[in-house]
Amino acid sequence: MLSAARVPADRPVRIAFSLGQASDGAPPEDPTRLFPELDQQLQPLPPRHDSLESMQVFKQHCQIAEEYHEVRREIALLEERKKELLAKLAQAEEEKVDAAQLAREFEALTEENRTLKLAQSQCVEQLEKLRIQYQKRQGSS
Repeated sequence: MLSAARVPADRPVRIAFSLGQASDGAPPEDPTRLFPELDQQLQPLPPRHDSLESMQVFKQHCQIAEEYHEVRREIALLEERKKELLAKLAQAEEEKVDAAQLAREFEALTEENRTLKLAQSQCVEQLEKLRIQYQKRQGSS
């Protein structure tokens, strides 16, 4: 039984497996039961039990089919991991853009605040001058 454990992105993925055989060591009669997900033309053909070479070819074919299955499984897992990482990257870039936008807004607001404080101090000075003029007029009338 294969288990799907979560592997960190910085670690290489390596999966080990073994081909199940009958208890007497002979390959199963129906190889399609071994590899149901394999296309029909890629299925190992049953060996001739009276031929050692046929048995070896069958065993080799089963190993290749098993490796093929595992590679496809690893590809699927890596593609899923790729999707996750791309989503994280997109989110990080969005946050980076948001942070840059916030920094620009902060700079603009800081500048506006400085301008408004300057305008306020000028208004306060002008108001003070007007009060002084008003008091002089009140005193001279």
